[in-house]
Amino acid sequence: MKITKFDHALLSIEIDSKIVVIDPGNYSSQIPDFKNVVAICLTHIHEDHSYLPHIQKILLENPDAQIFGPAEVAQKLGQLPVQVVYHGDHFEVSGFELDFSGDLHEEIHRSIPLIQNTGVMVNRTLYYPGDSYTIPEDKVKVLACPTSAPWIRISDVMDFITAVKPETLFPTHNALLSDNGHELYNHRISEVTKENGGTFVFLTPSQSLEI
Repeated sequence: MKITKFDHALLSIEIDSKIVVIDPGNYSSQIPDFKNVVAICLTHIHEDHSYLPHIQKILLENPDAQIFGPAEVAQKLGQLPVQVVYHGDHFEVSGFELDFSGDLHEEIHRSIPLIQNTGVMVNRTLYYPGDSYTIPEDKVKVLACPTSAPWIRISDVMDFITAVKPETLFPTHNALLSDNGHELYNHRISEVTKENGGTFVFLTPSQSLEI
């Protein structure tokens, strides 16, 4: 399995030349010309996770790719076919196993209504929670850990890592951080990952992790 992190929340997972794309959002200013995409997983409706022009670009090259996301994503995308997913759903697509966890986005502020959010685990290896701290039922080998957002406090991230105890962790959802911010957050996240028996890896955009 080859896991590639792009800008912000965009991830790709490749096995045997087939690819699953997760959260192609508008903070990823440019996305690769993905080939052999079999699935697009969208955790929720926010533009930094599900940006229609990026989705359309992927589908132009990969018209048979299946889209997975919560009901609100299906409503947002209109005419595009979306397999609506809920907490506990399991799907198999061209050698990929997709397990979905969670129902709601973390609270940004009490004045802002909560929206749907469903994280995804790929082949019982990589887990990405979207904008949530949902803890999956299965052991997490690789955690793509959200790091910076209006809904995130570093203390909550550290508690989330302690609860999940991933074997390997890399930060994602971090486009809002400056170089100093990366250094500060990575230090805290690295320390708590190691304290819980895991390995911390910092991936810059387009860097990959082989599992």
